Amino acid sequence: MTSANQIRMPAGGASASPAGPHRAGRDSARRADNRRKWYEIIGLTTPAVLIYVMFVLVPMGFAVYYSLFRWRGVGPPTEFVGLRNYTLAFQDPIFLDALRNNAIIVFGSLLIQGPIALGVALLLNRRFRGRAVFRLLVFVPYVLAEVTVGIMWKLLLTGDGTVDALLRSLGMGGLVQAWLADLDVVIWTLLAVLTWKYVGFAIILLLAGLSNVPDELTEAAAIDGASWWQIQRHVTIPLLGPTIRIWMFLSMIGSLQIFDMIWVTSVPAVRSLGASATMATYMVDNGFFARLWGYGNAVAVILFVISFVAALLFQRFLLRRDIEGAITGRAK
Repeated sequence: MTSANQIRMPAGGASASPAGPHRAGRDSARRADNRRKWYEIIGLTTPAVLIYVMFVLVPMGFAVYYSLFRWRGVGPPTEFVGLRNYTLAFQDPIFLDALRNNAIIVFGSLLIQGPIALGVALLLNRRFRGRAVFRLLVFVPYVLAEVTVGIMWKLLLTGDGTVDALLRSLGMGGLVQAWLADLDVVIWTLLAVLTWKYVGFAIILLLAGLSNVPDELTEAAAIDGASWWQIQRHVTIPLLGPTIRIWMFLSMIGSLQIFDMIWVTSVPAVRSLGASATMATYMVDNGFFARLWGYGNAVAVILFVISFVAALLFQRFLLRRDIEGAITGRAK
């Protein structure tokens, strides 16, 4: 006779046997799904990675390599000089002037464009007749090509040009300067031109940020008796913090790498003396036109390192809270 244990065991085995294949099937389907996701990720990112490597990382590697040689662009570089090109750059007073000019443009853009853009954006955020026309007008300079703007201002600021004639007609002839030729004035003239060109971008960016400020908060503050200025100071501007920091980051990196506006607007003779040079124009003057390709690559590497370090520091101390908040919000 068969015992009770022997009778129950087949029943248990019969009930458990389908679980194994089902579990194995689910695991196999999960692995196949994971493989499919990885194939999609690889397929979608590979073209972008290849383009990034070919047009960013490889040129950067060549720039670092050629910066270690004295090379005039003909034949393979053979005269290895190590870090000599870098030391020569920091010993050149013209390059130091270019560094100073970049710093002036960076801080001048932040300190001048920022308050102007914030004030205009707050005014244009209010409802009034013709608001759309004013928004369009403040954005027009930004959409104009840099070459067009540079040539236009160069013609306006030449000796006895439109700006000088306007000042004399207003009885302010004493303010007439050699705007693009005076070594002490030219960098401030260029800063004013850059402000006219790029402040519209800051205004539009801040207007986009203002559109995300909830009306309920400003209405509640108004009900509590807050004035318009108090609402802007204690409600609107704090909520604009992330947008303002993003604009500051973009303005800082753009000011460090500024080239076209300076190149077109400035006078070559004045730029060669360093009064209106930036690191980018100095790189082109000494690398391309002087055919000192190794030295020009060294300047390019210095410009990249300065921009990269500035971006890292800005992200570390100012953008970190915004980035962490975005990641946390997305995880939720």
